[in-house]
Amino acid sequence: MGNLNPIKVEIINRDTNGIRMEWIKIFTGEEEAKKRIVPDVPQRLIVHGKHICLVLHAGQFLAVQDACTHNSESLSKGRVNYVGEIICPWHNYRFDLKTGRACDSSSADLMTYPIKVNAEGFFIGI
Repeated sequence: MGNLNPIKVEIINRDTNGIRMEWIKIFTGEEEAKKRIVPDVPQRLIVHGKHICLVLHAGQFLAVQDACTHNSESLSKGRVNYVGEIICPWHNYRFDLKTGRACDSSSADLMTYPIKVNAEGFFIGI
């Protein structure tokens, strides 16, 4: 699968922790996202120069940084296991897609990105 590029910048606001967040519209809605993202197949997004790995796992969209913290390999080239971990294709390091935490290594945790779906579309927060 190729890279997906965002549709347009929609709004800038603050998340629930008061941190400034820019919400980028990726799809027109959840229906389009489910048509374009294959379950458990990582997809790379490039959003404002950030490489992000988007996954649909168990009916939930999750997004983490695309670069493995061990050796910077693209996680979108990896695979997702049944418990919701993204596995790096280089050394098989595992990271929890929900939290970004490294599961079995001394690697640093991944950055996670929130997903928001509403009547206006499907957004990723950066």
